Amino acid sequence: MEHLFKTTDHDQSKNPTSARRCIWVNGPLIVGAGPSGLAVAACLKQQGVPFLVIDRASCIASLWQNRTYDRLKLHLPKQFCQLPNMPFPDHFPEYPTKNQFIDYLESYARKFEINPQFNESVASAKYDETCGLWRVKTCGPARSDVEYICRWLVVATGENAECVVPEIDGLARFDGQVQHACEYKSGDGFKGKRVLVVGCGNSGMEVSLDLCNHGAFPSMVVRSSVHVLPREFNGRSTFALASRMLKWLPLWLVDRILLVMAWIVLGSLEKYGLKRPATGPFELKNKAGKTPVLDIGALAKIKAGEIKVVPGIKELSSNGVELVNGEYLHLDAVILATGYRSNVPSWLHESDFFCKNGFPKTALPNSWKGQSGLYAVGFSRKGLAGASMDAMKIAQDIGEVWRKETRRSCKTTACLRRCISQF
Repeated sequence: MEHLFKTTDHDQSKNPTSARRCIWVNGPLIVGAGPSGLAVAACLKQQGVPFLVIDRASCIASLWQNRTYDRLKLHLPKQFCQLPNMPFPDHFPEYPTKNQFIDYLESYARKFEINPQFNESVASAKYDETCGLWRVKTCGPARSDVEYICRWLVVATGENAECVVPEIDGLARFDGQVQHACEYKSGDGFKGKRVLVVGCGNSGMEVSLDLCNHGAFPSMVVRSSVHVLPREFNGRSTFALASRMLKWLPLWLVDRILLVMAWIVLGSLEKYGLKRPATGPFELKNKAGKTPVLDIGALAKIKAGEIKVVPGIKELSSNGVELVNGEYLHLDAVILATGYRSNVPSWLHESDFFCKNGFPKTALPNSWKGQSGLYAVGFSRKGLAGASMDAMKIAQDIGEVWRKETRRSCKTTACLRRCISQF
């Protein structure tokens, strides 16, 4: 059987030639070179397990490098965002900038010698019951298609693989500039322009703030209720305080305390068009994955009237928008801060572990492990901290099997893994 496959492992995966159409991966295949994929790779490295990381982009953490705005910072303190076995540098601020986080990830990859195979877009992945292995077909612009054969498949493409573009009546007729938030870099080119920001999550709030700071006139669409919390309370991170309270108090009580804190710092927001959900912020995050907004200055602009909060869109015209309340706004641009989604269902031919929305069906805390060597990291809706915890579990789980079989291979000459490894 060893003659059926070309072979590769972590140390041998440097740009296979176009002739190598079928490649055996000596260890797990990790799909995705973002923070989640890097975390799994580093933990596997610590376990002594070889691996291969592939990514459709040309760099690690392509979401951060190519699809984020310039002013972006981590919304949570750095201690909640560091990956396993490597803290942030001491000189980094509590909330690292986009560029600092990218530098950290690149240093992380260098430290653990993670060298992804880039420009590899997964077309399909399917478990072959006959041989008990995963068959992952990829395509790239610079070479012919490749099929990877592996025993373990780690899905690390995350919650934000594809941007969401909603259907808005009249959007095609609008003559102004239209872009998704993933294309937005800064408000430099929007000075003096009337901009409609569709979406009121962290991205929508921050894009609106950035536009305002650059002399634009943003209106932000708020169609439903939203939790807005202060990023800090009395000089301490709200998230850090909540995390500490959750160790001792039930979730519902922590939510109540957070809402009291928000009222003390921010006051009542309903008169500004921001209505809170009936469900508490952490409970809503756990149930629906809807992250509360951590205010970094947008709310002050809303209260001052510099960011206008508007209801839902009825229809766009060539030069403006009619809102559901009958109001009409003249516009120069529309920015869709409408979020992202998983793309796993488009390529993973497996229905038992992942839902149609691209998230694992298994409830937390066991959403990281499927059947037949399938794993998922970065889908816990618990941010980078959740991805790091899942990465450590995955590596330990695979590492235990790897070590057992490695010891067994020393006692027999008829071992498939040994033959393949030495091919």
